[in-house]
Amino acid sequence: MIIALISDIHSNLEALQAVWKEIKKADAILCMGDLVGYGASPNEVVEFVKKEMENRTFLCVRGNHDNAVAFGADWGFNPYAREAVRWHQRVMSTENLEFLRRLPVRQLFTDDTGRSYLLIHGSPRAPLDEYLFPWLPDSEFQAVLNYITQDDLLVGHTHVPVLKVMVKRVINPGSVGQPRDGDWRAAYAVIDTEEEPPDNVEFHRVEYDVEKAARKIIEAGLPRFLAERLFEGY
Repeated sequence: MIIALISDIHSNLEALQAVWKEIKKADAILCMGDLVGYGASPNEVVEFVKKEMENRTFLCVRGNHDNAVAFGADWGFNPYAREAVRWHQRVMSTENLEFLRRLPVRQLFTDDTGRSYLLIHGSPRAPLDEYLFPWLPDSEFQAVLNYITQDDLLVGHTHVPVLKVMVKRVINPGSVGQPRDGDWRAAYAVIDTEEEPPDNVEFHRVEYDVEKAARKIIEAGLPRFLAERLFEGY
């Protein structure tokens, strides 16, 4: 069984389309949230995901930007992010906003070997907001894993890929639409259940039409910074 892991698309349709070409034959797609925010194609991204959810095994949880757009909960956001959230609220359809409101903050998945996964955007302690950065000490990851009974914890939010192997694993595929690890290419990960864990996770990057994605942000009147950062991967 091939399981594709994606997260933090952030209204970047061009990045999503590039990743999709690579993962469309996967047996399951698991998304750790933030379909929207920052970018200029929120309706298109949500409609793409909704359509694919109807036709295949595709699980998705709500991220903090999804939550902010859906419920107006943008306190604590920086000025660029807040401006993007409010633009999203103006341009998104009622149906797509309702879709974001219905996304759960946690999802469970079991693969064909019986291995279990908890999908969450941030962490079990703070599903929408906690950042599990790869440079945190092992003791912090272990403290987080003590909250779950599943074999693996799948997260997003940091926009930085990570595989932390304790007794259980923490896996972050990185960001599809706005990487922040110095590599501008769209990120995703794949789990092959025919291989033995913990070494059955592969991280991938794929180029996409970043010029088009950035141009759409500028043309939408969103902060230019949100376009410029796409080229640098930060």
